[in-house]
Amino acid sequence: MANALESLKDRLFDVNALNVAAVIMDWDQQTYMPKQGSDARAEHMSILSRMAHEMFVADDTQRWTESAQPTSEDDEALIRIVKRQLLLKTKLPSRLVEEKMKASVLGHEAWVNARANNDFNAFAPVLEKLFDLSREEAECYGYSDDIYTALLDIYEEGATAGEVRTMFDAIKGPQVELVKAIAAQGPVDDSFLHGEWDTAAQQKLTLHYVKAIGFDLERGRQDTAPHPFCTTFSVNDVRLTTRFKPYLPSSIFGSLHEAGHGLYEQGSPKAWDRTPLAGGVSLGVHESQSRLWENLVGRSRAFWEWGYGDLQNAFPALKDHSLDKFLKAVNRVQPSFIRVEADELTYNLHIIIRFEIESAVLKGELAVKDIPDAWNAKYEEYLGITPKTDSEGCLQDVHWSMGSIGYFPTYTMGNLLSYQIWAAMQADLGDLDALIAVGDFAPILNWLQTKIYRQGSKFPPKELIASVTGKPMGAEDYLAGLGAKYRNLYGI
Repeated sequence: MANALESLKDRLFDVNALNVAAVIMDWDQQTYMPKQGSDARAEHMSILSRMAHEMFVADDTQRWTESAQPTSEDDEALIRIVKRQLLLKTKLPSRLVEEKMKASVLGHEAWVNARANNDFNAFAPVLEKLFDLSREEAECYGYSDDIYTALLDIYEEGATAGEVRTMFDAIKGPQVELVKAIAAQGPVDDSFLHGEWDTAAQQKLTLHYVKAIGFDLERGRQDTAPHPFCTTFSVNDVRLTTRFKPYLPSSIFGSLHEAGHGLYEQGSPKAWDRTPLAGGVSLGVHESQSRLWENLVGRSRAFWEWGYGDLQNAFPALKDHSLDKFLKAVNRVQPSFIRVEADELTYNLHIIIRFEIESAVLKGELAVKDIPDAWNAKYEEYLGITPKTDSEGCLQDVHWSMGSIGYFPTYTMGNLLSYQIWAAMQADLGDLDALIAVGDFAPILNWLQTKIYRQGSKFPPKELIASVTGKPMGAEDYLAGLGAKYRNLYGI
């Protein structure tokens, strides 16, 4: 007869299978599903989500969790994670889980159409329902300080709305000053990167770059989607997506960004596959890896000393443009409308806007129908620009359509952590640029695998970061690293 721990693990495998089935359906919806498939897909995924939820919160799951006797540190960590998940999920009625999944699937299709047609009014009723369901979810979880904390904690264990505001306050002033100093240098020409670029050549080149940094294409693949993302079916099946636009860097940096997520997922110990121990510990730590590979590696001079020749060979028109010109263009600092293509310095302003709008809607201080006006006003206030359409404004992100409310601050956390982790790695490995410039990414990947990826979700995020970097998350390394990079690039 199986003991409690063995029974619990068997149950977790069953729950994982149901959840992965839903994830595969979600991946298919965003990549290959025909447009008319959304209604049936919503039913399928909502039923699977309800089944997985009911199986996980069942009395015997809770009984096995309480009586399981760990035989290793890994078992102790597994039980701790399951207890936290049970504490959260037993507060949610099955009806709410099923209803939110169904609304999210239909919401995604409504968002795709609304974005394509610049029609926020068509999306507003769906979005209002998703905010209502998220508000109900937060009330089920409970909170002491701020309704936003209840949702944020799902994505970033232990984080609070108060900590998010403190984080934004720490970086806003120094970044605004640096943006002003760069603006005084005059505009940077990146017009040579705009135009129609061969899709097949981009696909081949982006695969070359993600393979070079260590993403295993025998255990993963890359497809296209309206909004780039990475998703995981198992340690040996990690899917990336990118998109091809009339701006060449979009696919390159989109692929490097998602490959950073993918490397993290592929780095989990295979023994943990199909259990809550596998995969990234939080969205903030996850985002630190996508931003690290996209920005600290991919936008560095060293990377393009190695990789610019390949880019020029793929697109001979770039042979007329120097490496210095290219580097300034892909690190151009200028307020823009699209978050995923924003430069490092203005990026966090995009996140602040989304955080403030989410908070206001959740608290009933802003009606969903008024989001476009609030969005445009904040873009004018923070970035000095006003979106001409809702498609380049409040309809640009996929997250709300999928019910991911309370998610956005983890992007800024990831930015801060990417520099903090980079500083710790540099202290251990020395001159990282020297490695990158010759295409030797293995020492960087091995360090990250040892320190972060192979730890999976074994340690809470705050504990992991303190262990890796020797201190809690802060803005010091981020502001210092970002300042040095851009002052050097712009000669200020």
